[in-house]
Amino acid sequence: MSEMVKATINGKSIEVPQGTTILDAAKTMSIDIPTLCHLNLHDFGIVNKVASCRVCVVEVENRPALMPSCATEITEGMNVKTHTARAVQGRRTALELLLSDHPQDCLSCAKNQNCDLQSLAGEMGILDIRYEGESLEYEKDISSASLVRDPNKCIMCRRCETMCNEVQTCGILSGVNRGFDSFVGTAFNLPLNETSCTYCGQCLAVCPTAAISEKNNISEVWNSLLDPTKHVVVQVAPAIRVAIGEEFGMEPGTLVTGQLAAGLRTMGFDGVFDTDFAADLTIMEEASELVHRIQSGGPLPMLTSCCPAWVRFIEANYPDLLDIPSTCRSPQIMFGAIAKTYYAKKKNIKPENMTVISVMPCVAKKTEAERPELVSAGESDVDFVLTTRELAQMFKIAGINFTELPEEDFDDVLGASTGAAVIFGATGGVIEAATRTAYEWITGEELEKVDFQQLRGMEGIRSASVDIGDLTLNIGIAHGLGNARKLLDDIRAGKSNFHAIEIMACPGGCIGGGGQPYHHGDSEIIKKRAEAIYREDAGKKIRSSHKNPQIVALYDEYLGKPYGEKAHKLLHTTYKKRDKI
Repeated sequence: MSEMVKATINGKSIEVPQGTTILDAAKTMSIDIPTLCHLNLHDFGIVNKVASCRVCVVEVENRPALMPSCATEITEGMNVKTHTARAVQGRRTALELLLSDHPQDCLSCAKNQNCDLQSLAGEMGILDIRYEGESLEYEKDISSASLVRDPNKCIMCRRCETMCNEVQTCGILSGVNRGFDSFVGTAFNLPLNETSCTYCGQCLAVCPTAAISEKNNISEVWNSLLDPTKHVVVQVAPAIRVAIGEEFGMEPGTLVTGQLAAGLRTMGFDGVFDTDFAADLTIMEEASELVHRIQSGGPLPMLTSCCPAWVRFIEANYPDLLDIPSTCRSPQIMFGAIAKTYYAKKKNIKPENMTVISVMPCVAKKTEAERPELVSAGESDVDFVLTTRELAQMFKIAGINFTELPEEDFDDVLGASTGAAVIFGATGGVIEAATRTAYEWITGEELEKVDFQQLRGMEGIRSASVDIGDLTLNIGIAHGLGNARKLLDDIRAGKSNFHAIEIMACPGGCIGGGGQPYHHGDSEIIKKRAEAIYREDAGKKIRSSHKNPQIVALYDEYLGKPYGEKAHKLLHTTYKKRDKI
């Protein structure tokens, strides 16, 4: 147990464990100290320790210099003052110096939720720049379909570097140059599309200045909606419904499924569908593949393949293991394939006259949609991908009062879904959904209780065993690519006894995706979104994918049997080795 130390903050006594920073101690007293570079990822035991921005400085008695509260530990008898005129002026000066080397177009625009630097400047009443910095002008990196990097906006907080290197273990980002010319970039300043970046977007999720942002596809979607020759359909991923409300002032975890359907219909989409339908379809194929591998001695463990960032990670880092991921396409891509074949045939629409829009919690989905192997009927399965934030912006642009929208249902044919599908949005959800179906298929028995609580939780790596008849199914789960690496190292070393492993690139799964409303590492927000996911599951009449009547009809009318020839052609894919850079 840690030794306790006593101190005084703003005249009030406090006792905290040794090693506690002034910033963390102040938080326990509801004292607000502004920060920019600070990032405490409690669930990963990782703290961004650079203390570079100096926005959190405070006065400490008997120390002549102002001290950064995020990196200064409480010591016995310390006397701290957080809001003196000197401390406030020190913070203002730090902000002004950061702004002196920052593009000033940010300061002349409306408040940008993506830029904490601008927000802090506004809160502190900084309207003019007193200092003039000298720096090089860097070109934006727009090489990828997912991310845009603008080194000119980088303030060297190193949050993205911490996330990329310590949490995700991708090693793409590091400090480049020194002084005014420094920024966080790639090795040899290569464009992102020439690196082994997974496009998970976790760097973007923690960037405080929009130096890293998603590739914006809003204009392409508006143009599609304005084109009278196009039949435009949209699909919404399960993680959207528990997060987009945050963009409109709602509490994290507020369920807005019905409002989403109503808002998209109001915006003019010809078909409004739920990606949950395709999640149920994914389970039909994935559970069939797992059962087939177990019964026929196929390669195990089978790894889930719904997450495109995770797929890119294994392609670059573990090419010798590419025979074990499931060959199933992701739900996003399965939906596009079925929309441009089965749905198009039902509606008597030529695939080339259809546009499929996805709303995803993930920026990697933008790059996934461009993979050349993901093509059906001669067309890309998905044409454009919006993030949760982009869709929220479109609602605001359209003047749609989201909080006042009525609840509506998704359209028929590709709109019905089960509870198993909605839990895809949370870590452990995909493998739980697959287990619900695999259990009934293997045993031939109806599940009395579909919940598999042992597969749920927020631990970065967890394992569980599920008894299915005479078989004990050993399951592994990881979220965050650093955790995935640990499981993959065990598989490579022959230490794994798992039959199936679910991997999600983002902390918490899709609910913590890089395209979601910014949470800056706040695990409580992630947990509230997860709770909402399971609430929707619990409220569904049908909670196992193979019981979805529209899925049953799809196989009866079009696909034939699960894991069959036609299903393989439309719903499965291949992987390829990528260079590690």
